[in-house]
Amino acid sequence: MIYKHTQISYMMIIITLAITAFFVWTYITASAEPAWPDSGTNLAVTTIMTLIIRVISSFTSLQVIIDKKYLQIKFGYGIFKKKFLLNDIVSAKTVKNHRYYGWGIRVWFWPKMRIYNVSGFDAVEIKLKNGKIYRIGTNEPKKLEQTILQSIT
Repeated sequence: MIYKHTQISYMMIIITLAITAFFVWTYITASAEPAWPDSGTNLAVTTIMTLIIRVISSFTSLQVIIDKKYLQIKFGYGIFKKKFLLNDIVSAKTVKNHRYYGWGIRVWFWPKMRIYNVSGFDAVEIKLKNGKIYRIGTNEPKKLEQTILQSIT
């Protein structure tokens, strides 16, 4: 392994904890009320709450791994991930994302690109042989850029 770095989004951790606390409070408050005639409704609501928490918590970190063959990115515990062949990468450069690009997985149509980010505005933009552009958010952009450039030469 040539490079491995995990960026943690403390804001998403706080948001996840706040939503979890809200769901627990809602569940406890609702259980004090008389039970609904359909007991399957409680199970459905609990399942939806659990699913929402799992999806939100998957964006609490972004791990970037570069080995001899691939550049890989993985959000949280791995529900959302992407893998790039190093041979397909033409260029890499450090960039600043605009505030309105947001966090998470984003698709922008002008300029046409995909953005993977969990915190901050620093990123490394990679261009592939097929013309596609991706931005990978990181809190150490220069180091990631240098590692990608060394790996693709």
